[in-house]
Amino acid sequence: MGAITHIPLSEYLDTSYRPDREYVDGEIRERNVGKWEHARVQALLAIWFGTHENEWGVLVSTEQRVQVSQSRVRIPDLVVLATGPQPDILTDPPLLVIEILSPDDSYSDTQERAQDYRDMGVETVWIVDPKTRTGRMCSGPDWIEAKRLTVTGAPLYVELDGIFSQINAQGR
Repeated sequence: MGAITHIPLSEYLDTSYRPDREYVDGEIRERNVGKWEHARVQALLAIWFGTHENEWGVLVSTEQRVQVSQSRVRIPDLVVLATGPQPDILTDPPLLVIEILSPDDSYSDTQERAQDYRDMGVETVWIVDPKTRTGRMCSGPDWIEAKRLTVTGAPLYVELDGIFSQINAQGR
């Protein structure tokens, strides 16, 4: 295993990576690149929120850099934000962060990312698992498994059965 090289945040922010990488305490971390079902769920969720942007007064973005602390930048699969101008790197908590599990994601890494969002002040985090066709939401200290994911105090929601049925209908 090679040595880990630490770089300053400013260098990370001035560098483009393909695919983009997260920055955690000076270390550049590769993200697991999603396979078909991950990518498809991400696209379908982006379409869902995109069609409701005007109605709900939100903006949706995929793979947006979010500086969750002075030493960490995460790249969630989707963020949902209040309408208005947005910086290139988000520093204010999104209304909603959605992580979609890839086959190579570990539970501990996913929990660490989710905790970073919560520590930043993100009120609601969803984790969607295409393999098990399940979702979990956290809008406080507890994680709740649900087929209908919601955001407390906001009109934001998604019916996971509807998202997953679009994948199932394709014979995958």
